[in-house]
Amino acid sequence: MTDSALVVVDMLYDFIDGSLACLNSKNAVNEAAAFIDKMTAGQNGDENDILDTFPILFVCDHHPAEHCSFSENGGTWPAHCVAGTHGGAVHDKLQPYINEVLTFYKGCDRDCEQYSGFEGMNKAGQSMGEVLDLLDIRDVYVCGIATEFCVKATCLDLLKAGFNVHLLSGALAYVDQDGHRKALDEIRAAGAEIL
Repeated sequence: MTDSALVVVDMLYDFIDGSLACLNSKNAVNEAAAFIDKMTAGQNGDENDILDTFPILFVCDHHPAEHCSFSENGGTWPAHCVAGTHGGAVHDKLQPYINEVLTFYKGCDRDCEQYSGFEGMNKAGQSMGEVLDLLDIRDVYVCGIATEFCVKATCLDLLKAGFNVHLLSGALAYVDQDGHRKALDEIRAAGAEIL
C-alpha cells in the first residue's frame, strides 16, 4: 500500500468533446494517462495490483435527465453527463482504472447541484473522505475538468479535511483561461502544491 492516491475529477465525454467541452480537455486526459503510467511503472498491468499500490479515485457527474443545473430546467448549464449516456462516461483512456469502490457519483439528486467530489458517494454509500481515510491516504494528486468548478471545489474540500493536495496543472481543463488562472491562485493560496 501507499500513502498517496490520484483523484480524477469529471474526465467525462460531455466535458471533453460534448455539450460542455472545455479548453485543454483532450490534452488533460493524455496528461492524466501519462501520470498514471509514471506512477504505476513496473506493475504487471493487472488493474487490481495497480490500484493496491496507487489508488485512482474517480469523481463523476451523474445527473438525472431532469437535473436542476440544466438550462431547460432553469439552471445554468446545458444538459450534460446524464446517467447512462456516452456523455456521462469516463474517457476510454482512463476506463481500465475504474473501480466501483473508488468511483464517486455527484449530482445524482435532481434538485441538488454538487461540484465537490466530497459531496458524492460510491455505490456502497461511502464518501471520498471515508475511503481515503480507510486507505490511509495523506497525499492526494488531483487532475480533471473543470478547474474553476469541480476541480477547485474538490481540492478545497480535500485541504479542509487535512489532506496534502498536489494539483497536476498540465492535466486540467477549464471553461476559460482567466477563470482557470484565478482558480489555480485560490487553490494554491489554500495550501495546495501546483505541479
